Amino acid sequence: MQITVSGKQVDLSDALRTRVQQQLDTIASKYFDHALDAQVTFSRARSFFTCDINMRAGRGLLLRGEGEAADAHSAFDDAAEHIAKRLRRYRRRVNEHARDIAQRERPEAARQYILRQEEDRGNGEAAPAGRSVAYATVVAEVPAEIARLSVGDAVMRMDLADQPVLMFRNSATGELNVVYRRSDGHIGWIDPSGTG
Repeated sequence: MQITVSGKQVDLSDALRTRVQQQLDTIASKYFDHALDAQVTFSRARSFFTCDINMRAGRGLLLRGEGEAADAHSAFDDAAEHIAKRLRRYRRRVNEHARDIAQRERPEAARQYILRQEEDRGNGEAAPAGRSVAYATVVAEVPAEIARLSVGDAVMRMDLADQPVLMFRNSATGELNVVYRRSDGHIGWIDPSGTG
């Protein structure tokens, strides 16, 4: 597995890089035949370190873990534990995903746009509270995939990637659907066909 370890305003020791490589290899070998790549980023925020792990474990299977601690080693342990916990929860379905990937059709290509909020109305005044604010400037344009999944698989992918929302094509109906994490912690599902 290709692992990239980087630091934002943090000097990383060889011991930390070696530890990251060994632990991620252990996690990947426990749950996958082979994982493709991982990016691990350390940064410092005031008096603590943060660690962000993004692992691509196969076509369409992204894992994300975040950790915070007083030192970089503990921050990494926290982030790695988040990934391992999610993988334990979805172990059976992750293995089925790996076996079924060859039989699935390729996901549809899509574009994801990130828009910046307009902070003023052009005359230096901020928009009044409770009023809508325009999102007019495109900050980033990222390729995305719309996979054909069951609702359960879509929830699993959203949870593994630690995303707030996921759009997918429902394998039962063929319609575009959305699953999202609600503010109360539950999962919401938008199905325009209404047949569930």
